[in-house]
Amino acid sequence: MLWPLIVYSALAVLVTAIMLASYVLGERHRDPGAGTPYESGIVSEGSARVRLSVRFYLVAMFFVVFDLEAVFLFAWAVAAREVGWAGYWEVVTFIGVLIAALMYLWGVGAMDWATERSHSR
Repeated sequence: MLWPLIVYSALAVLVTAIMLASYVLGERHRDPGAGTPYESGIVSEGSARVRLSVRFYLVAMFFVVFDLEAVFLFAWAVAAREVGWAGYWEVVTFIGVLIAALMYLWGVGAMDWATERSHSR
């Protein structure tokens, strides 16, 4: 019963050896253009280190948190008949907490993309 582990280990060692041989035997480019970013046939313009507003990351975190609720709701929907009314009231409470959190975030302005200048109009 140990043969799958042996096969997996042998394949891992083989892939590592191939990658190492490719690195050692590979061609080296000293051209200045060899290290420039190139994506989908389009030469990039500007820097890849664009500074984004912290609000972008905040909204991204909100998306992850509130999108994760779909996973829990899907799992509840699959087992809805088995969990009965107790499960129903638990999911209602769960959704209520999520709605309360969303309303709080909206109320404190965390979901507002407007700048201070245009917000004061």
